[in-house]
This record gives sequence, structure tokens and C-alpha cells, in this order.
Amino acid sequence: MEMQRWSTRWKTKRWLMDSTVTAFITLTLVLQAANVRAAEPVDVLKVLEFQNYPEGVTKTTGFCTNRRASKPDSAYRVAKQVQISAPTTQLFPGGVFPEDFSILTTVRPKSGLQSFLLSIYNGQGVQQLGVEVGRSPVFLYEDQTGKPAPEDYPLFRTLNLADGKWHRVAISVEKKTVTIIVDCKKKITKPLPRGDQASIDTNGITVFGTRILDEEVFQG
Repeated sequence: MEMQRWSTRWKTKRWLMDSTVTAFITLTLVLQAANVRAAEPVDVLKVLEFQNYPEGVTKTTGFCTNRRASKPDSAYRVAKQVQISAPTTQLFPGGVFPEDFSILTTVRPKSGLQSFLLSIYNGQGVQQLGVEVGRSPVFLYEDQTGKPAPEDYPLFRTLNLADGKWHRVAISVEKKTVTIIVDCKKKITKPLPRGDQASIDTNGITVFGTRILDEEVFQG
């Protein structure tokens, strides 16, 4: 697969998750159609086989350590040099990425971090979707027509997810808006000037914890 064209919003760098800092993450990271009939929820971490504990991934304590009716939450600890990716068709075997969807995650980034948690590329190597967590979260989205332009990507400057605390984060895309909800309290809606009948190509790859060729990696 050729990976030659990249979004112009960020500089292109090398593809290596080279952090030796221990990373903690409880990933109930799910892609889900806004219309339930359009697509079933997808457990991204399950598709990426985190449950098999690839090299550098171990189990640790999660968001809630004491639940009355069930076991305590568990999380994944990511360390060393880890490269985790999968063909996007494994997430969507039917080959259709829903036009309206939600991304749900429970996450605790390292303090001061700014990095991508999830990146989805099309068959030509263009990053069409990305969730960047940190001091100023960014939602990257580029449909089949190249909309919106990089300067129009939604930034959430008033939110800080990299304060060393656990956060429940929901990102919902509906029509030409994107809404982020943090800890069931803070809710911000931004315009997403994508084209009509916008689509995401599923013929590329999905990458966890970074962008292809980036030095910055998720720690947390």
C-alpha cells in the first residue's frame, strides 16, 4: 500500500512508536453509527487485538476500582516500542463507514500530552479521520472530496484532556456538526463543513496511538 500523501495540518515524520514511558488507557473506544440501523458498534481495541496483550501491552487498574455489582474496571498499559494497526476492513467488514457516527473512549493521557489516539487512512494514504487528545483536543476529518480543509478542522481549545486524570470522552458527528462531551458535563459543538453524503474509505488502515510517520505517540 502506498502511503505518500498526508494531510497538510501537521508535519510528516517517521512511523515509530518509540516511547519508553509507561502508558495507561482504558479503551472502550467504539465507533458507532448515529443511526443504529446503519451499523453495529465496533470495539476498536478488540479488533486491534489488545486482549491478546501484544509486546509492550499489559493489563492494569482502570477508571473505577470499586464497583458494587461488578468487577473493577481494567485498563491497558502501553509501554516500550509498540506498533498497533489493522486494515480498516477488519473494523467494517461490509466496507461501509457510517456517515453519522460516535467515538467513545475512557482515557487518561499523560499530563501535557498532545498526540493522536486514533487515525484512519484511506487506500491512498490520506488520513481521513483522527482523534488528537491532549491540552487542546482536535478532531480531524476529511471526506472523499477533501472537505473540510485542514484550517477548518474542529479544535477544542477550552478543553484539557492531558491533566493526568481519567476522562470519559464522546465525540459525535451528525450532518455538518461535531459535538464533544467530556465526563458527561462539558459539551461543545463545532461546525464540520464536510460535503454532502460524506464518506470515509475503508480500504486503508487504522492506527492506534499516533499518526503514520509522527514522532509524537500516545502516553497515558
